[in-house]
Amino acid sequence: MNRLITFEGVDGCGKSTQLKLAAAWLEARGEKVVCTFEPGDTALGKEIRRLLLAGEFVPVAESELLLFLADRAQHVREVIQPALESGAWVLCDRYSDSTLAYQLAARKLGDGATNLKEMLNFAECGVSPALTLWFDLPVAIAAERMKKRAEAGEKPTRLDDEAISFHERVAAAFAAQFDADEGRIVRIDASRDIKGVKEQVELLLQRRFS
Repeated sequence: MNRLITFEGVDGCGKSTQLKLAAAWLEARGEKVVCTFEPGDTALGKEIRRLLLAGEFVPVAESELLLFLADRAQHVREVIQPALESGAWVLCDRYSDSTLAYQLAARKLGDGATNLKEMLNFAECGVSPALTLWFDLPVAIAAERMKKRAEAGEKPTRLDDEAISFHERVAAAFAAQFDADEGRIVRIDASRDIKGVKEQVELLLQRRFS
């Protein structure tokens, strides 16, 4: 049974927090859970993440896309596939929908290039999410959350520092992906407090998998 659940949304939407809470909820029910993320959750991926996000070297848009895809293929083969084969739930912070939103849409690489979507499928190595949770949050609110994180000492990544217009394109792309694949992608109202969002996620998981 495919139990790969991906957590998606703009930076600052709260998906990483909710992934941890969902994992704890599943584990309390006796489930085996593997939490993972992209980019960077393999030895090779850590180096790719540094190249992508540190800002020491700034890849052109095409190189950025290819680095994300290289990380994904390594991640699927090393982490996600073995975990699924062991019967675990796999909760993944970002996956192909993020690449569609950030690189193909916000970087404007996907205009009329259907072969790029085929490349995304290739990098998944045959592993697609059973369910994607899209944490929908207005960009202005997300930006305020990111600002507070920075003030608290969290260092922003190169992508975090992109212009608001970039993040607006990302948000619009996630909304379009939801409209195109409403069966797999489920919208979560991320404007609520942590408890309110958590309750939405748990109710959804109960309905989908019980």
